[in-house]
Amino acid sequence: MALSAKLMMRQGHSLVMTPQLLQAIKLLQFSNIELAGFIEEELERNPMLERVDEAGGDVPVSPAAEPQDASFETSEPDPNEPRESDWASETLATEGTALEASLGTELGNTFDADGPAVSPDRGATLSDAGLSATSWTGTGGAPSEGEAPNLEAYVAAKPSLHDHLREQLALACVDPVDRLIGRSLIDAIDESGYLREEIAEVAERLGTPAARIDKVLAKIHTFEPSGVGARDLAECLAIQLRERDRYDPAMQMLIANLPLLAKREFPTLRRLCDVDDEDLADMVGEIRRLDPKPGRAYDGGPIQPVVPDVTVRAAADGGWHVELNSEALPRLLVNQTYAAHVAKSRANDADKSFVSQCLQTANWLTKSLEQRAKTILKVSTEIVRQQDAFFAEGVQHLRPLNLKSIADAIGMHESTVSRVTSNKYMSTPRGLFELKYFFTASIAAQSGGQAHSAESVRHKIKLMIDHENVANVLSDDAIVTQLRAADIDIARRTVAKYRESLRIPSSVERRREKQAMQRAI
Repeated sequence: MALSAKLMMRQGHSLVMTPQLLQAIKLLQFSNIELAGFIEEELERNPMLERVDEAGGDVPVSPAAEPQDASFETSEPDPNEPRESDWASETLATEGTALEASLGTELGNTFDADGPAVSPDRGATLSDAGLSATSWTGTGGAPSEGEAPNLEAYVAAKPSLHDHLREQLALACVDPVDRLIGRSLIDAIDESGYLREEIAEVAERLGTPAARIDKVLAKIHTFEPSGVGARDLAECLAIQLRERDRYDPAMQMLIANLPLLAKREFPTLRRLCDVDDEDLADMVGEIRRLDPKPGRAYDGGPIQPVVPDVTVRAAADGGWHVELNSEALPRLLVNQTYAAHVAKSRANDADKSFVSQCLQTANWLTKSLEQRAKTILKVSTEIVRQQDAFFAEGVQHLRPLNLKSIADAIGMHESTVSRVTSNKYMSTPRGLFELKYFFTASIAAQSGGQAHSAESVRHKIKLMIDHENVANVLSDDAIVTQLRAADIDIARRTVAKYRESLRIPSSVERRREKQAMQRAI
């Protein structure tokens, strides 16, 4: 057969993930903090985007409006823009998440419990609720005239643990060699305040006798915070007790037997320390007041408050009112006036092409943000509808729920629901919860009836243990018996797993602790 080149036409189906669609998927799973950072980047590089606060009263239009100049008009919808069907596509599924414990340490949709989550007649659009891109409100943007200045911008940065220790080292050590050794030791201290390098390794690396390293380390042990530079928990507690002048022989023996304290072996500890019950209780109380991680006060980083994406409140008719939190929504619009001005000017083709691309990107972004808000609201509303008993009665009535149940109810794919519920929070009359909280495994009923939620079972176990007394400490087998009597079919190992996840010790350890507390009283 002779080989030859020829042209052929073939028709087939293939999945094309455009950059715009990929970015829309990422927007869907962003938390509000991540979304705010992304919006800031887009505002810097796209002149067509503008904050609502920065726009004057004469700035036109919503993002969905068509441009006024013919050079930017499109006769067909952009195939790169996300559509409602994109979020329901199954193809998106293929698109790529014991010692310290022992120391004590609206869219305005109101619905009935049995009614539909969103009524089609209500017109579930952002414009119905005043939440279009031109009317979103939030906290971003520059302050308006007469608004009080942001005092948080003038707060001094908190020094790190290493900087704090180096400042003290400069005052404590005069010898340059000791300062060099001290800096090397401080660099080896982790964020919890512990020295994570062996003295022998430091001595070998610096070519210095180990005795001199120990001498400098002893000075670091006197620095603030108390206990810093310790090599283990026992040394950390010992340093703090020495500063309090509480490191007597009995306390030394207790610190040397911390594993027994973790297991609550109080009779053995009384014998080793040669103290009575009252003295042992005082010693244990003293240890509980110490800080096992002295460095965490410095290197913990700024605490970011959780801002809910959705708020739920009781409605007058007995249902629940679900609405987006306007404080977490971006405040963007497309500056069509500027786009029209550039189009009418005598700009060259390159400039017009750049403005056209920026305008297309800005329109896409605002539509994607609007679609993201709609999707979050739709998923949250269905969660509230299916978990109505939880909001009305409490965690004991939390129902088993999975992603597929929500996806089937709202006509979306499980992967979309998974992205929506990641790093999103719901403010309810019962507290602030991550959307993932409402998805729990099911535990079969003893009688074969309706299954129980794993979270509600875990809550029942905690209530049982909280109400036990020293004469009736419940073992895991006893908890299983009571749960089965409540129509919950559960195994003993499952009870043990739930108990450990709640950081609750075993029945033997709880009995010892209650007996010790009873003697102390």
